[in-house]
Amino acid sequence: MIDQSINKNIDRIKLKLKTIPETPGVYQYLDEKGTVIYVGKARNLQRRVNSYFNRYDDHSSKIKMLVRHIYDLRTTVVATEVDALLLENNLIKQYQPRYNSMLKDDKTYPYLCITDEDYPQLLFTRDRTRIRGQFFGPYPNQRIMRELQDIIRKLFNYRMCKKKLVWDKAKQTVVGGDRPCINHQIGLCNAPCVGLESHEAYIETFSRIRKILRGDFGEILDTMKNEMLSLADELRFEEAEVIRRKIRLLEEYQYKSTVVGTSVHDVDVYSILSDSKYAYVNMMRIKNGGIIYSFSTEIKKQLDESDSEILATIITALHEQTESTAKEAVVPMIVDDIPDDYLHQTVPTRGDRKQLLELSLRNVRAHQHQCMHQRMLVNPDDGRNQLMERLQKELHLKRIPVHIECFDNSNIQGAYPVAAMVRFTNGKPDKSQYRKFNIKTVEGPDDYASMAEVINRRYSRLSDEGKELPDLLIVDGGAGQMEVARRVIVDELHLDIPIAGLAKDDRHRTNELLCYDSDWQIRVVGLKPTDQLFHLLEQIQNEVHRFAISFHRDKRSKGTFKTQLTDIPGIGEKTARDLLLRFGSVKEVRLQTLDDLTKAIGPAKAELVFKYFAEKQ
Repeated sequence: MIDQSINKNIDRIKLKLKTIPETPGVYQYLDEKGTVIYVGKARNLQRRVNSYFNRYDDHSSKIKMLVRHIYDLRTTVVATEVDALLLENNLIKQYQPRYNSMLKDDKTYPYLCITDEDYPQLLFTRDRTRIRGQFFGPYPNQRIMRELQDIIRKLFNYRMCKKKLVWDKAKQTVVGGDRPCINHQIGLCNAPCVGLESHEAYIETFSRIRKILRGDFGEILDTMKNEMLSLADELRFEEAEVIRRKIRLLEEYQYKSTVVGTSVHDVDVYSILSDSKYAYVNMMRIKNGGIIYSFSTEIKKQLDESDSEILATIITALHEQTESTAKEAVVPMIVDDIPDDYLHQTVPTRGDRKQLLELSLRNVRAHQHQCMHQRMLVNPDDGRNQLMERLQKELHLKRIPVHIECFDNSNIQGAYPVAAMVRFTNGKPDKSQYRKFNIKTVEGPDDYASMAEVINRRYSRLSDEGKELPDLLIVDGGAGQMEVARRVIVDELHLDIPIAGLAKDDRHRTNELLCYDSDWQIRVVGLKPTDQLFHLLEQIQNEVHRFAISFHRDKRSKGTFKTQLTDIPGIGEKTARDLLLRFGSVKEVRLQTLDDLTKAIGPAKAELVFKYFAEKQ
């Protein structure tokens, strides 16, 4: 990892590096002025972004220069790598970052360009620096791009010559033309160079070409389909097949250029998550089914505003700030403070808009986790408090689980059965409240009965003494252990303690958080293994398991003394330990003379040990 001698902002950047999700997406690097200087895509955002700041000497001079100028970074999560590519291209077009030489200039990726002229042309190019105009691309498949260009050429008549034509507005004439070329004679050009096509008609032609290149295929496809059907009715099948191939190519290009169907023409998508202190909002701009802008932000609550109130403020601000042309907003809830004539709101339940809302929610959730993780690294107490609030929300608890108690059993085929309990207060271990339990009423390896015994002993005692009960009980086990705890707490003791369970997979790794709903049905709480809340619960489970195993080992160790030296009348645990420390094993103690034993433990106890083993021979 680089140090401050290379980038003076690295300490702040390191905090963000630890919070980046391991998902496909796009990342942006910004300089001190807030200007985007690099945009990239990744299959795994965390791995890719971290690679810039590791093994600095192995990087090229360009990467080294980029790393020196990074002041801040931001990421956008997408569903697939294809979506990452499309979003990366849109962001590069928007920001023109200084260090994106590969996608701005690289000869590998071709573009189509509508030139910036009075009489535009549609050109193929690999170098965006040599031509002035509006670029479309890059196209990963040159064949599709060439065929698309050919389709446009056959659909519309426009000039392909190198003449420099200028429209004289005052005289309403074209300057620079002399006579029509062969393209006019074969029907590929309407000869605007000599005034055979008006300037307005020519500009309208390129307006329609722009629509196709942007993905607005509806009108063109309908016309082509009607023409294909007419040709088929006239039994002109070969001509109909040519048009069918054009339609297929247009549709193939259309699908390649969209994240969802092109029925989603121009909308903004908003999602929100919040806790008691902060709200997290994501906005995505959608044009013709493609993401052209994504923005996530954290808002510190000044009062206890609802999600609807926060969205009312942020939607209006972002709509104006981004100069959005959308008349529709896809939202998770209807926001009453936004009038319908300003922005029509849609709460989708299925289809493309639902898919976009879920993608926006993935972005805002990733941003929330990054912000919370970063605060936890800077201020652990504040981060843990927010995790407790999240746990309350995920489990639908009546109060924040300040005190969490977790139980686990330990035995070896029923031998030396014990149980242990740990307590976490505000997300931190409270070791003064840890408890150990010797199993008293259960014989053999019965984890359910053992769990019932210790939970009954723990909470009946607390209830009788009027002491504070925990805000949440977690059992180290699945549905079976939870049901045992429920019967004891609810049916027998009649106490109000929420119950959850931590289940493990076949590899003995924590993989599910379980809880009861209002009808006492067990449900799974969806937490990803990378979630900080999941890590906290895993820490609680590991701690109670460690504590139970440690107690079990101690008891098993004491059991060894009892079955050997402590069976001798008059010999206690301390004397037995002294003998084992002195001679190493019971076998060696048995071989010692009376004088040797006397030197170790005194004459009286030495005689007891010596006579005991003499009688055993």
